[in-house]
Amino acid sequence: MKLIKPIFISALMAIALSSCNSTIAPIMSTNPANIDKQALKTSPIKETDLQRWSHLDLAKDTIPGMSVDKAYAELLKGKKGTTVIVGVIDSGVDIDHEDLKGKIWTNKKEIAGNKIDDDKNGYVDDVHGWNFLGDATDENLELTRIVKKGDDGSEIYRRAKAELDKKLAEMMQQKPQVDMIDKADKDIKKYLKKEIYTIEDLKKISTTDAELNKSKTIMTSIATQAGVGFQDEIKSYVDYVYGQVNYNLNVNFSGRKTGDNPENMDSKFYGNGNVKGPDVADAEHGTHVSGIIAQLRGNNKGGDGVANNVVILPVRAVPNGDEYDKDIALAIRYAVDNGAKVINGSFGKDYSPHTQWVFDAIKYAESKDVLIVHAAGNDSKNIDIAPNFPTDEKNGTELSDNLITIGALNFEYGSKLVADFSNFGANNVDVFSPGVKIYATVPNMKYKYENGTSMAAPNAAGVAALVRSYYPTLTASQVKHILMDSGTAISTEVILGEEKAKASFTTASKSGRIVNAYNALIMAGQMVKK
Repeated sequence: MKLIKPIFISALMAIALSSCNSTIAPIMSTNPANIDKQALKTSPIKETDLQRWSHLDLAKDTIPGMSVDKAYAELLKGKKGTTVIVGVIDSGVDIDHEDLKGKIWTNKKEIAGNKIDDDKNGYVDDVHGWNFLGDATDENLELTRIVKKGDDGSEIYRRAKAELDKKLAEMMQQKPQVDMIDKADKDIKKYLKKEIYTIEDLKKISTTDAELNKSKTIMTSIATQAGVGFQDEIKSYVDYVYGQVNYNLNVNFSGRKTGDNPENMDSKFYGNGNVKGPDVADAEHGTHVSGIIAQLRGNNKGGDGVANNVVILPVRAVPNGDEYDKDIALAIRYAVDNGAKVINGSFGKDYSPHTQWVFDAIKYAESKDVLIVHAAGNDSKNIDIAPNFPTDEKNGTELSDNLITIGALNFEYGSKLVADFSNFGANNVDVFSPGVKIYATVPNMKYKYENGTSMAAPNAAGVAALVRSYYPTLTASQVKHILMDSGTAISTEVILGEEKAKASFTTASKSGRIVNAYNALIMAGQMVKK
């Protein structure tokens, strides 16, 4: 699963699996005029609201969405915007998904399949974007690559080695739990003779088979606590643990298949034009991100995209593991050179050995007036203290003003407003947007709920694209500050980080706000008039 750090079911209590960031918590119902001043009352969230909660309005719907529906109904009705190209640097995109029809960028200067670089940009047959990973899917974490290079006596090596040993020990401790859960799930599927089952199906199972009853108990406990999409959560958990052990943390594994040297920039034209990747199923993350931004609105399929006048430019550069700095730097430049005005980056890592390459690419994007929307990361940490790369600052000094970093919101207003996995930081996180239980496209004509700042970033990128579509004269820097300054100000006390510390929401980011499309478009209009 292509996430900054996958959101997975993380704790097993006896035979019950707990997943607090995937449980469908109640939605508060209170007077929005005094939303931070009175005790919250709760009522269950409807499935129809959950599937598109990020589009709803805090004041009207009592759900901390981005007021997207309100913006379309009251501000954009009857108006025409310009088409905005949004670069999605990710795991790949299923460009044939029915809900992304007409929303995929096409290089009109390139002739498909003729194996000739028609536009002479160095990339052969880049008809719908570029794939810097080639046929590779799995990769090491950056800390594993550091350890593989050997002990150079540096503090970075010592820290990476200690983290690698710790992570491996944790994964081996979780492996028996994974095997038990995976077996229970398979037992139920075999008995019911169906791949997808519900908690009602589980309750109907009546058997004297002790082993099957054990599996039923396990899966019933998981389903009760995890709610909608519990089987997806299980698969993610199983894939995550085995992916960590076999690939991400395995110093004997090398996933690179492009033939270039990722340690230097001498070769830049590697990979291929297959933006789906070798197996479209592995493009789940990038397809989901793309859907959040651009899936067709109002077609009664899946969810709705935030932005209407957009096309997605897929750039495959994020493997199952940590991305290479070289790939990200070139991916940013490729998206910029092919007309992207907004770039979404739902990736990140703790170590960045070639930080300058990425800094230079961010600066290049700034010189071309391109806004980069970056996910803050899913480690429940303060990234003012422990950075999540790439960043736009060095030694406390901001290097550019075209990168905006996004934290993730939960759909439950109150103390749980900040997603329990989300990174935060009063200086290095700029603003928050919805990132829990986001429903969008995944490969092979399917849809899925996913969690992460990986989902929060494209929600914000969609709003940025809306602003750039209807107010194209505004600069990338202006759009960044519109998203920050026009957001809904929240001052309620929230829970932050692994320590579950309580603090004012104003301290979680630089703006102390949550993205609001309605307000952003109003502010954009005011700025243009001025």
